[in-house]
Amino acid sequence: MSNSKKDYQDLMKEERSLVFESFSHENAFSIGVALKENAVKYDDPIAVEITMNSLIIFRYFSEGAVLDSDLWLERKKNTVNLMNMSSLRFMKWLEIRNETLNDRKLNPNDYAAGGGGFPIRINNTGVIGSICVSGLSNHLDDHQLIIDTLTEYLD
Repeated sequence: MSNSKKDYQDLMKEERSLVFESFSHENAFSIGVALKENAVKYDDPIAVEITMNSLIIFRYFSEGAVLDSDLWLERKKNTVNLMNMSSLRFMKWLEIRNETLNDRKLNPNDYAAGGGGFPIRINNTGVIGSICVSGLSNHLDDHQLIIDTLTEYLD
């Protein structure tokens, strides 16, 4: 299903289906490399960051990635950490409530309401980190790259 057709419930189901039994630094590295490899189907350069318990475990900027992507990775990570949901689901959550980041007293320089940030959720534990992608021409593609990669990884 394309991201433009996904609603809040679809995004919740997506998050519930992409849960880990455990998560290690090796998992972060493997997923990061898989994101890099899967990104070749897009023409845009990407930036990837995977964090665990506030520690950056994996970081990658492809050739041509711009410094601006660093700022977006930070915003997406902050959103996941604050809301314990994907940054795309947070965008839909705000839309449902007819609210903006400013309405929630969240600085748009610090938080992102759009695709590209995804929670690392461990079964019976909760969210312990985030997987963030930035740089593709559409934030929905940032999100979909993460979803496709995690779906392959967890199968």
